[in-house]
Amino acid sequence: MTSPQDPAGGLTVRAPGGTELVLTRAFAAPRRLVFDAFTRPELLRRWHGARGWHLVVCEVDLRPGGAWRFVSRGPGGAELGQGGVFHEIDAPGRLVQSEVHDGWEAGEALVTTLFAERDGRTTMTATVRYPSREIRDSVLRTPMERGAGEAYDRLAELLDTTASTASKTPEGEPR
Repeated sequence: MTSPQDPAGGLTVRAPGGTELVLTRAFAAPRRLVFDAFTRPELLRRWHGARGWHLVVCEVDLRPGGAWRFVSRGPGGAELGQGGVFHEIDAPGRLVQSEVHDGWEAGEALVTTLFAERDGRTTMTATVRYPSREIRDSVLRTPMERGAGEAYDRLAELLDTTASTASKTPEGEPR
C-alpha cells in the first residue's frame, strides 16, 4: 500500500481493519466534473482501466436500482467484466453501488464514493466493503492498487484536458 496522500495527488490505499479498503485520490478539477467522469459513459470510456486496458462495454443506468456493467479489454485480448447496481446517488457528492466481478464467487462488494471539493480540487474517497476480511485481503494481493492507480492517473490527464477546455470561451479565450 502507498504512503499517505502525496502532494502530486497519487492514489492511496488503506486497509483500516475489518473488511474495508479505502482508496483516496485528489484531482485538480471541480467535483461536478469528477462525478461526471465516474458516471457518464462517454467520459468513462476515456479513462477507466489500467494503462493498456480499455472499456469495450460501458453501460450506466444512473438511478437508484439502476444497473451498471463494464467489460475491459487488455493486453492479448484479455477481458475483465464487472457490474452492479446503484443504491444511492447524491450528485455530485456521493455514489453508493454494489460491485461484482465476472467469475468472482466471493459475493458482492459495496462501494461508497465521496467527492469533496476545496479550492477547485476534488478529493475522491472510495470505501469498498467486502463480504469478509479474507476476500479483502485476497484483493490486496492482486495488482488492484497498480491498476487503480494507473486508471486514476488517466482520469487526472482527462480532467486536466477537460477542465482547461471548459475554462475557455468558444473562441478559445480564457473565461
